[in-house]
Amino acid sequence: MTELDLRLLQYFTVVARHGNVGRAAAELRVAQPSLSRQMQRLESQVGARLLDRSARGSALTTAGKVLLSHAEELLHAAERAVAEARATTEPDRLVVGHTGNLVITPVVRELRRRHPDADVRTVAVVEPVPDALLTGRVDAVIARLPLPDGPLCLDRLYDEPRALVVPVGSRLADQASVTLADFADEPLARYGDPAVDAWWRVDPRPDGSRAPDGPLADAFGSKFELVAAGEALLVLPQRPTSTGFRDDLVAVPVDDIPPTPVVLATRSGPPSPLVAEARALARELLVR
Repeated sequence: MTELDLRLLQYFTVVARHGNVGRAAAELRVAQPSLSRQMQRLESQVGARLLDRSARGSALTTAGKVLLSHAEELLHAAERAVAEARATTEPDRLVVGHTGNLVITPVVRELRRRHPDADVRTVAVVEPVPDALLTGRVDAVIARLPLPDGPLCLDRLYDEPRALVVPVGSRLADQASVTLADFADEPLARYGDPAVDAWWRVDPRPDGSRAPDGPLADAFGSKFELVAAGEALLVLPQRPTSTGFRDDLVAVPVDDIPPTPVVLATRSGPPSPLVAEARALARELLVR
């Protein structure tokens, strides 16, 4: 049986993503010569050359592409196995995550009432939701779709309309609502994840045209700065009121694009009793 070091496999996926050992080493916080040696070790374990190395970077060989096509699935499976095994040893512990401004409090409060001896905690999730779940940092997360790919179980709770965030004084700021055609030529702030970016920028548009590219913002708050500075507009979930972001911004409802689903995400596979109860309570208390 071929033995694979999962740590080396994780390093390999980062090198493949960057196409450059130096940049991958910076992300992994390891020395570049050490990472190069680790890649050579992996090639020895696999029995094939995985990377074509040159002054321009490291390109995947045919064998490397085949390994990469399975590597992330293997890593997710290992993380899921560890998380599920850990959950069986901590049946009275549950960590519930929340993202953005979404509220999970009614579920947590009811779980604590029903199970006063259980350790039920909440945490803010800032990393990709699949990563938080598959590493076992959380057992359930309330989040908006779309989510990065991962082996998850999703309970759909409700839908949120979407709104266009514009600067005060914009030609659209005083509108009761807008349609996609009203801002078809306006650049929208971009997201790093392709699926998330496509959803929030409505790209491609229903007629097949592409959304104009706006600047990429590396943090949520920086997107508001881009809008306030007139560099881009922004599509977000509609808040209960049309304001409330900042005094210099207005959120205008968009009539003709689909709403955003809100879900409770958990790991796939048989849930622990507390996770199963959290899912049932979410469907009971949060579904609109």
